[in-house]
Amino acid sequence: MRRFLASWDAVSGWLPAASSMAPRVDRVLRGLLAAGIAVAVVLTVLTLIILVRYRRGSAASRSPSGIATWKIEASWIIGTAIVFLFFFFEGAGVYADMERIPPGLPEITVVGRQWMWDVRYADGRREFNMLHVRLNTPVRVVLSSEDVIHSFFVPAFRLKQDVVPGKIVSTWFNPTRTGTYPFFCAQYCGTAHAQMIGAVVVLSPGDYAAWVRGNPLPRGGTAQERGLGVYRRFGCAECHEDPQGRRAPPLAGLYGSRVTLAGGERVRADEQYLRDAVLLSARSRVAGYALTMPSYDGIMAPSDALDLVAYLKSLAPPPQEAQP
Repeated sequence: MRRFLASWDAVSGWLPAASSMAPRVDRVLRGLLAAGIAVAVVLTVLTLIILVRYRRGSAASRSPSGIATWKIEASWIIGTAIVFLFFFFEGAGVYADMERIPPGLPEITVVGRQWMWDVRYADGRREFNMLHVRLNTPVRVVLSSEDVIHSFFVPAFRLKQDVVPGKIVSTWFNPTRTGTYPFFCAQYCGTAHAQMIGAVVVLSPGDYAAWVRGNPLPRGGTAQERGLGVYRRFGCAECHEDPQGRRAPPLAGLYGSRVTLAGGERVRADEQYLRDAVLLSARSRVAGYALTMPSYDGIMAPSDALDLVAYLKSLAPPPQEAQP
């Protein structure tokens, strides 16, 4: 843990702002802190003035104020409402930008399990409790858990994302400062929770290229290639590549499209939908198709399911036939 914490900025005791979102989060926090201190100071001073001026035996006048009480109350309510709305919209804007993931970002898959972080890159590389990224290159992080609730927390990036079993969630960050920044599990997850620590290593473009050269690709291939192996091993093509298209819906171009379920609900085919369609097929049955696909929950390994989702995401829609 000391090795991870050694990179923290100890000049003033504050955490470094190492992502593009961190300064915006800090501005909101400093504003809330300043407003809270100002209100506390004003109320303390007014309380002391009243206690001293109107103490027992003082000669201060206790006649009714010339200002209507409702005007004082209205001014106080309106003033605090304006301050509240300012911070609400300022914070909501930051939160919306944190949740709005830019399209086309490179993806890194992070799987939490007791008590480690399994980091998988799109090209097939894999690390544990370490995540290497390139400076000023936004990255999308796809998170899931294989056992209990975890929480991916990178203080220097002002990034925290809960990870719930059975769910696939995404977040993103843009590292703006080289260095090694620790990340933690911020949700108690068992006896070794305190040891579930990792580090994000932000490298310059040259150092990142050197790191890639020094870490050859594994034999298993990319996540998409491994997913193709899962696709073939479980015989998915038998139904999903049926020429008549009657046994199961086609998978080409499915990712990102809108799907109508058997109950009439329309959903977007994102990572979560693809995972549920594989492991919990009854929940994601497409309208117009019988429930012939079994649920692979407990049969397909979670890592295989993630690889299969990666492969399904890579399937481009079939080419459109030219109109006569």
